[in-house]
Amino acid sequence: MLNMQHKLSRRERQIMDILYRRGRATVAEILEALPEPPSYSAVRAMLRVLEEKKHIKHEAEDLRYVFMPVVPREKARRSAAAHMLDTFFDGSAEQAVATLLDVSARNLSDEEYDRLAALIEKARQEGR
Repeated sequence: MLNMQHKLSRRERQIMDILYRRGRATVAEILEALPEPPSYSAVRAMLRVLEEKKHIKHEAEDLRYVFMPVVPREKARRSAAAHMLDTFFDGSAEQAVATLLDVSARNLSDEEYDRLAALIEKARQEGR
């Protein structure tokens, strides 16, 4: 499995988020989507670093480079969640879920609570 634990700067995370949302993007498209964008050459340098870290790749298309994530978003999400569990919750999913519910409970609808309960029940059944 690709190690997604490489530390990403704030800008690198923003670029990765753009690429995950779009699936693929040129430097110009990334610049357009970045808040308070740096220079074109700064974005190119960050993309080069992200390629060196094996987070993204590029393809030549119509005389320009198009960048895309190497790791599917779901795999990156799982890796980040596992890292978060280990780092902040001593590996405890219960503590993580309790914290998330504490932070967001007032914003959850009855339907969201029902979906969460269904996910928990599904996990319980698959864990047996």
